[in-house]
Amino acid sequence: MKSPRVYLVSDVRLYREGLTSSLAAQGRLSMIGSGAAGDAVAQIASLVPDVMLLDLAAQDSLALPRSAAAVAPAMRVVAFAVAEVAADVLACAEAGICGYIAKDGSVEDVVAAVLRAVSGELICSPRIAAMLFQRIAALSTERSTSPSLPALTRRELEIAELVSRGLPNKTIARELNLGPATIKNHVHNILQKLKLQRRGEIGGLRLNAAFWPAEPVDGETRPQPPSY
Repeated sequence: MKSPRVYLVSDVRLYREGLTSSLAAQGRLSMIGSGAAGDAVAQIASLVPDVMLLDLAAQDSLALPRSAAAVAPAMRVVAFAVAEVAADVLACAEAGICGYIAKDGSVEDVVAAVLRAVSGELICSPRIAAMLFQRIAALSTERSTSPSLPALTRRELEIAELVSRGLPNKTIARELNLGPATIKNHVHNILQKLKLQRRGEIGGLRLNAAFWPAEPVDGETRPQPPSY
């Protein structure tokens, strides 16, 4: 089997360089590069790795998989330093991460998780597998009951779309010529309206017509939903 080409993402240089060296020494993965979260998408577009190995502690880590998928759709994402608790594992799954290594995982565990991810498999405990099944059942129930969500305002939709691209609040504030505190308040309102816990989950939504206001906001022409 050809060694998977792996790009490692971590905001701590000593951490990523040390892990890259340890993984390369194993001889089963081809480590083609590493970098901070802010540089990852550009590097992935250039290198097109088979797997992105993602430090979950990196900035906007849960938004990064979908941003990277836009430039490398076939790439698999494996997260490391993941706490094996329901909220964190489910957040990884919903962000598009297809494998993970717990915080106490070894280098051998990382290699095994990457190889399994490339093969379309997931290493997890029976408890985590049961939890994922429970989440699927809950989502199915939620879809069948179709609860109505309040529509977002035009400004909230603008900000939600930028958040879904993985942009931090400061960048959004500059782009929209608003204060960072204003953006933070809007993001809080968006999460409340859409019943989400983390900003990274916004990237998992299709901001379709259900979220768009039925009437023009503040006298403006009703905007059109973004195309995907």
